[in-house]
Amino acid sequence: MAMMRRVKEKIKKIIKRPARSKKTAVKPARKKGVTRSQGKHLSAQTQPAPVQKETLGLNEVAIEKTKFSHPQVRRVQRALPQDLPGGYGKDRMILQVRDPWWLHTYWEVTLATWDSLKQRLKDMFHGAKKSLRVYDVSHIVFNGNNAHRYFDIELAHDANNWYIDTGGPGRSWVVDYGLKLANGEFVTIVRSNVVQTPLDGPSWVTDEEWMVPDEMFGRLYGMGFGMGHTSMGKAWQERMKKALFSGILSSPGISSAGSPVKKRAKGRNFWLVVDCELIVYGATEPDAAVTVQGKPIQLRPDGTFTMRYALPDGKQVIPVQATSSDKIEVRTITPVVTRQTHTDIAVKEEPAQDHVAAAV
Repeated sequence: MAMMRRVKEKIKKIIKRPARSKKTAVKPARKKGVTRSQGKHLSAQTQPAPVQKETLGLNEVAIEKTKFSHPQVRRVQRALPQDLPGGYGKDRMILQVRDPWWLHTYWEVTLATWDSLKQRLKDMFHGAKKSLRVYDVSHIVFNGNNAHRYFDIELAHDANNWYIDTGGPGRSWVVDYGLKLANGEFVTIVRSNVVQTPLDGPSWVTDEEWMVPDEMFGRLYGMGFGMGHTSMGKAWQERMKKALFSGILSSPGISSAGSPVKKRAKGRNFWLVVDCELIVYGATEPDAAVTVQGKPIQLRPDGTFTMRYALPDGKQVIPVQATSSDKIEVRTITPVVTRQTHTDIAVKEEPAQDHVAAAV
């Protein structure tokens, strides 16, 4: 028992004794004028803590710093907006609509193209004037020579865009940029796209696909027949059928021999009516004189016109002629339309009365 007590006391002394590390021990620097005993006293005071505790303390401090540290924000300098380039190295011309009367166009011609023109035109190049040629290409496929009319605009030497007063709404336009030589010849350098200016008022074009409700259709035609505002029902339908089959509502073309309107078989109520009409429309100068099939017609203020005709079976020739206001130019376009109607009526034989009675 005495032995056990001694062993326990030695173990307690060892545990209480602080651990020493030769690697981490730092000898204090001996200052001048300090005795050996004073140096021993200073070394005892400045003796470092155990290595394990020192290491744990440093780690804890590092972790605490990272918890509350904020990364430094790097400020990037804002790039100032750059202007668009003066050119893209390509010959081109763009035409756009501003309103029903005005257009705007801009263009680019490369130095290589100008050098080529100088070599080709030689002395005539220096006397040429930069110009725009504006073509009216309404209702046609423009090939460079078939425009209704054109006019020229002389430009400033360094101009690269221009506003154009067309003077006519509801038309299609193309613009050429080029050189006008001293002899009057125009040399095209670039050509624009085709644009169409809108009308300056409500459109005169009507959509033929719109359907009229039966009720409204009956009221309109009932009033025409003198049956009042509420002429609906079977009485109105019978009146309309009689008028159609008797030819009262038919034009000379509709009541032709080839018309699909046929008389119904007696005792049956099934019927079918099909007909066709022809619509001719066009446009020209507002001050021009226009005739259709030799008869003069009145133009709208913008130079457009629309005609509606019955279309009977056979061949229809409709010459349209326009004469300029100065009586110098006459243009004629002749649509030729052919109609051929086929009618087929098939009536199956009704079953005999005795067969019907037997079935009942």
